[in-house]
Amino acid sequence: MSRKASSPRPGGNPTLIDVARVAGVSPITVSRALGRPEVVSDATRRRVLEAVRATGYVPNLAAGSLASSRSRLVAILLPTIANSIFADTVQSLTERLAGAGYQTLLGLTGYLPEQEEALLEALLGRRPDGIVLTGTQHTEASRERLRRTGIPQVEAWDLCARPLDMLVGFSHEAVGRAVADYLLGKGYRRISVVSLDDPRGLRRYHSLLQALAEQGIGEVAAEILPAPATLAEGREGLRHLLERGQAGEVVVCSSDTLAQGVLAEAASRQIAVPGQLAVMGFGDLSSAAHTHPPLSTVRIDGPRIGQSIAEALLARFAEPGLARNPLRMDVGFELIERAST
Repeated sequence: MSRKASSPRPGGNPTLIDVARVAGVSPITVSRALGRPEVVSDATRRRVLEAVRATGYVPNLAAGSLASSRSRLVAILLPTIANSIFADTVQSLTERLAGAGYQTLLGLTGYLPEQEEALLEALLGRRPDGIVLTGTQHTEASRERLRRTGIPQVEAWDLCARPLDMLVGFSHEAVGRAVADYLLGKGYRRISVVSLDDPRGLRRYHSLLQALAEQGIGEVAAEILPAPATLAEGREGLRHLLERGQAGEVVVCSSDTLAQGVLAEAASRQIAVPGQLAVMGFGDLSSAAHTHPPLSTVRIDGPRIGQSIAEALLARFAEPGLARNPLRMDVGFELIERAST
C-alpha cells in the first residue's frame, strides 16, 4: 500500500473507521466496497480490501444483513466433492458471485433427499440471498419449506416439468437414449452397465434400458454401486460383471470416474479396450481424454451451467419482479467419441 497502515485503537478491535483512515476514503465508501462492491470502482475496492488486510478488520456481516435485508450469501447444495464432476460448475458459479460481492456456502447432501432437508433447515436460519440445489428430487418437507421462503432458488444439473423456481440443466433421459443410439449405431448388442445408485445416474440407466428394449435388446447386466464414485468402485463393478460372464461387448458407466476404474481393471486382466471390451463414461472430466485408451463419454458444459446460475441469481437479486418469468434453461450435452469405443 502507498500509505502506512495505522494501528487500531489501543485495546480495541479494528473498526470500519480504522479501515477508512488506512484506505484514505470515507467510512461510507468502505461500507459500500464491502457490502455493494458493484457501486464502487475496482481501484477503490482494492484499496479497501488492502486496508482490511492491513488492519485485521472483520466486518459484522450479521449487522449488515439486518440493515440491508441482504446476507450476501448464496448456499450451494452438492451431492459430493469426492470427485470433480461438479467442479467446473461450482468454480464458475462462485467466481461470478464473488465478483459481485457474494460469498458461497457449500453443503453436501450425499445424494440423500433427507440429508438435503436437514441442511436446508440449518441454512435457512442464516437467510441466504439465494439457494442452488443439485437436482430436482426433494422431500415434500423441503419443497414446502422452500416455497414459503421467497428466497430465489435454482435447481441445477437436471430438468423437470415443475421446477421450484429457476432451472438450469439437461435431460438425463435424453442422455440415456443418446448413448443407446450411439452404441447401437456402432454395432454393439451385448451391453452392460456400471452405475452409482444416485437418482440421476439411475434415470440415465433406465432410459438406456428403455431405448435398447425398443430395439429388441432386453437383457442388460448391471452393477449398481453405492455413491460416491471412485476408481475402486469401477474396478469392482467390472470384476463382478466378469465373474458372472456378463460384461458383454461394452460397459456403460454412470461417471468417468467409474469408467476409469473399469479401464484399470481391464488393463490388469490384459483385456484389450476396445478390441475385447469397449467402455463409455459420463461427464468428460479433464482426465478423460488422457486415459489409455482415451475415454468416450458425454460432455456436460459445467462452466456454462455455473455462469448461467450466477447470472440468473444476480438478475433476480437486482429485480425481484423477474420471478414472474423464471429462467428455464436446457444446456444440452455432447457425446464425445474417443478410442475406448
